[in-house]
Amino acid sequence: MTKIFNIFKGDKCIWILFLFFCIISIVEVYSASSILTYKTEDYANPILKHAGMLVIGFFAMVMVLHIPCSKFKILIPFLLIFSFIFLIVALLNGESTNGAQRWVSILGIQFQPSEIAKGTAVLTIAQILSFTQTELGADKRAFSYILWVCLPLIVLIFFENFSTAALLFIVMLMMMIIGRIPKKYILRLLLWVGIIGAISVLIVFGVGKTDKQLASNNSSVHTETTVAQEDGSSLIKRHGLLHRCDTWKNRITSFLSSDEIDYKNYDWDKNGQKAHAKIAIATGGLTGTLPGNSVERDWLPQAFADFIYAIIIEEMGLFGALVVVIMYIILLFRVAKIANKCERNFPAFLVLGLGLLICTQAFFNMCVTVGLAPITGQPLPLISKGGTSTIINCIYLGMILSVSHTAKKRKTESEIVKDL
Repeated sequence: MTKIFNIFKGDKCIWILFLFFCIISIVEVYSASSILTYKTEDYANPILKHAGMLVIGFFAMVMVLHIPCSKFKILIPFLLIFSFIFLIVALLNGESTNGAQRWVSILGIQFQPSEIAKGTAVLTIAQILSFTQTELGADKRAFSYILWVCLPLIVLIFFENFSTAALLFIVMLMMMIIGRIPKKYILRLLLWVGIIGAISVLIVFGVGKTDKQLASNNSSVHTETTVAQEDGSSLIKRHGLLHRCDTWKNRITSFLSSDEIDYKNYDWDKNGQKAHAKIAIATGGLTGTLPGNSVERDWLPQAFADFIYAIIIEEMGLFGALVVVIMYIILLFRVAKIANKCERNFPAFLVLGLGLLICTQAFFNMCVTVGLAPITGQPLPLISKGGTSTIINCIYLGMILSVSHTAKKRKTESEIVKDL
């Protein structure tokens, strides 16, 4: 029995959080997978696949936590090469899902290179910040080193997955601030991003052109075809690096629109995700309808993935929704506590980066669900149904647990007094 419990090394609070994440995930994914069970007529298959991914993730987490955190540095050059190669492969010849080429297959195993690239970027930033630290903060070289590594990754992700690129940029920015990179460099970066962003908005929105005008413009550089989105809306698809522009445009326009819409004239095909998510939230109330009693799961696209938080609110109510939010907040606080105990800089920056990556994505997903951000394709970490993302997030937790278990701890004042 003692040998079994020796597996669960590291921060016990994070282990408890992982257990609760798994319980919520299995219950809610099973409830939200009604569409999959209806299509396949196999009620057990969707949840068995998801539970299998969680089991694989668990074993991956246990293996990683037993690796000394100092050894993670060795993986950085290999992970960078792997990430760059497969991001390029995904961009040029990736497998398409819902209009985006984000997937690559190796020996029949399908994965998203962007998921691996996110963790690789955090590892690299942690290493750069750690070896450039001085008493006054990070050396000025750290800023250029981080940009040289991370900006190419962000650009490669951007064309097929804008939200993931934005998420990685935000995490990079927060790690720069935590790593005490001079503010003038960060402000200069934000200025350039603002300028590029403004130009990009003009390109995405076609300088005021409507979809019909774009479709009728035969002189366009890109070939265009009309296709249906995952939420049922039609758009003009451009072939090329900017073929996702119309998807981004429609989502942003829908989010910013303040027009009052008569429910009789409401376009359920075009705005189905947003509408059914709001209905699910309104139905939940304080205590919810209880697990298994959701109605909107049958109508909400991606109810088991991107919009699982709406199903959680419908079935578990405001109370359950707050519990999920608090769990991510506790995870962030525990990560900060682990980092504060580390004597060396690398493990401290690493756990902070990984914690920020998981929690920022979670809060982003929840904001989308409740209508505080445009629709994206970001799943809810450790809860949504997924393959690559589920296993990779478990590996991130394993790395955090490895730091809490193997990193050299800073001595407390009482320990220093005893040594004297």
